[in-house]
Amino acid sequence: MMEKQEWKDKGYVDEKIPESVDLKREIRKMCEEKDAIILAHYYTRGEIQDIADFVGDSLALARMAAKSEAKIMVMCGVHFMAETCKILSPEKKVLCPDVNAGCSLADSCKADDLKKFKEEHPGYEVVSYVNTTAAVKALTDVVVTSGNAKKVIDSFPQDAKLIFGPDYNLGNYINSVTGRNMLLWNGGCHVHEKFSVDEIVRLKKEYPDAVVMAHLECKAPVLALADVKGSTATMLKYAQEHSNKEYIVATESGILHEMQRSCPDKTFIPVPPEVTEGGVGCSCNECEYMKLNTLEKIYNTLKYEYPTVEIDPDIREQAVKPIERMLRLS
Repeated sequence: MMEKQEWKDKGYVDEKIPESVDLKREIRKMCEEKDAIILAHYYTRGEIQDIADFVGDSLALARMAAKSEAKIMVMCGVHFMAETCKILSPEKKVLCPDVNAGCSLADSCKADDLKKFKEEHPGYEVVSYVNTTAAVKALTDVVVTSGNAKKVIDSFPQDAKLIFGPDYNLGNYINSVTGRNMLLWNGGCHVHEKFSVDEIVRLKKEYPDAVVMAHLECKAPVLALADVKGSTATMLKYAQEHSNKEYIVATESGILHEMQRSCPDKTFIPVPPEVTEGGVGCSCNECEYMKLNTLEKIYNTLKYEYPTVEIDPDIREQAVKPIERMLRLS
């Protein structure tokens, strides 16, 4: 067994698990014994979604974290999601199977940079996408998700001075549908920014009856081709409630697991990313950070109750305010 310092160096426990161990059964057994729940984002591996107590998008996970009575929460997603759980439930033990599961969008907005930007724009309120660190949330007036961003922004007076970050594409879309002129942070998700307009056009020709669905983190030209624009939950609900049989989906491919599970009679076609310079393409539209979560890591994190997510109390005190404001408004 590794020493704990080695675990800390790795950011997760990688103790070898015998092949004879039924990981899914043992994980559920430990959850029952330890009063733990597993929260999984739609972008995680299908096998993780299958054993989770709750699967959802960022807003749904935040709500579940806020109302959970479990002693331990295992957040299978990326690190800022585990931080959000801890912010909302400071008395709970929050486990993150791999603390290296970061977020390119959250990384695009550092707290020091945002603090400086705020100082340069006195009188502005800050609206931050949930894909941000606890330190950034502590500098924020209200948090939003892709599912509730328009509703939250509509709650401000039309002449309110707003800074929106870090997702430029989401902010640009909200500006376009609300008639506002928010100052936009220039950040983005490395997965959603790569979806190919040419590939969507090609797929529309191949599947002429398909509904095109795109996440609001996608660039404007991609959103312009979409019949359905919204969060992962919005897209999933649309597929569940409509009779269309084919869907072209521009978001991280993990959502296709739940789409196919809940709509087994329908076809979901993932949009590939753009061809890279030199003509070399990639059919992968996955977030490598989300995929760092594995059954093996969940087993070990429950067994050893490590790694835990901790937040400075002063930062937590400020960061919880914009999240609670969002939950009241949404």
